[in-house]
Amino acid sequence: MSFPADSVGIVVPQKFQFEEPLALECGRVLPRFELMVETYGTLNADKSNAILICHALSGHHHAAGYHHEDDKKAGWWDACIGPGKAIDTNTFFVVALNNIGGCNGSTGPTSPNPENENRPYGPDFPLVTVRDWVKTQAMLSDRLGITVWHSIIGGSLGGMQALQWSVDYPDRLNNCVIIASAPKLSAQNIAFNEVARQSILSDPDFHHGRYLEKDSYPKRGLILARMVGHITYLSEEAMKQKFGRDLKSGKFMYGFDVEFQVESYLRYQGEQFSRNFDANTYLIMTKALDYFDPSREYEQSLVKAMSNTKCKFLVISFTTDWRFSPSRSVEIVDALITNHKPVSYVDIDAEQGHDSFLFPIPLYVKTLRAFLGGVDHLASTPKETV
Repeated sequence: MSFPADSVGIVVPQKFQFEEPLALECGRVLPRFELMVETYGTLNADKSNAILICHALSGHHHAAGYHHEDDKKAGWWDACIGPGKAIDTNTFFVVALNNIGGCNGSTGPTSPNPENENRPYGPDFPLVTVRDWVKTQAMLSDRLGITVWHSIIGGSLGGMQALQWSVDYPDRLNNCVIIASAPKLSAQNIAFNEVARQSILSDPDFHHGRYLEKDSYPKRGLILARMVGHITYLSEEAMKQKFGRDLKSGKFMYGFDVEFQVESYLRYQGEQFSRNFDANTYLIMTKALDYFDPSREYEQSLVKAMSNTKCKFLVISFTTDWRFSPSRSVEIVDALITNHKPVSYVDIDAEQGHDSFLFPIPLYVKTLRAFLGGVDHLASTPKETV
């Protein structure tokens, strides 16, 4: 198979082992852990061209390229990472990883439990936070010899990690790109996550999280959780244009099987997701979302939390995103402006809803490319909306 000219081509994941204990915010300690990582491009001599990509809830280390010659599915952000793309691998050395608690090679619920390596962690894997992830990412930075990142970029939950980096390690990044994100979850968002979790927890095949030991899997619960989540990722307009009220067979069947095209789509998405994702990981990821709030240790003030940041910021939102609406991005922007921090804000007109950050929308790609290619010029404007 020949890959597109602007593809990074075949990439080989790398596993980094950390033997030192990792103290977590929940009070637990991981005796050791592993991170699965992919890199694209070449690190320059002074290591000043490194970009870190932080993934969202269902993301992982495979952000760009392909794993083998016959691989038909590129990495989850291949639209933006590659030679000549917005995140240009001819210029930048790009690092993507799978966070701990994940299910794509990094230490998580499916990994062997060091207290009993004959069985996986399962529900015994500790709850982790965005701050824990950022801590491990900083450890990875040290391992790679990267003292200061050129940029740290993330969408959705990934944007929260980028924001946390600017608070916890202000001297270790020059630029922070926060896309389709929020400074903390609203009650509505927490509610959606709880419905998703309960769909998994109430599945008879969940077995209190020990389904792997029971040679079982809470597939129905995970399918339902993904269906609920997927509704929030799409805009009403996108659903209207893609499905409307179209019927699968063209007529009412007067039953409870799939009739509308949108039902078929949601079931398909849930089915596909359930084949590749771990239920315990889903629970952990949604709790990390719920817990995220960098203002918590700053008297519930985002302004105070952002007061010591030193990098330049690009904040991007999308008009039809109702999971993390533009107003949530504006909260971040306003906190930065109050602190007289350099920030550019762009609200992109897009119909894809929250998932817009995954698509190569022309103005979105142009904005990313402009910021990364001419940061000093773009960030000189305190706030700008397109």
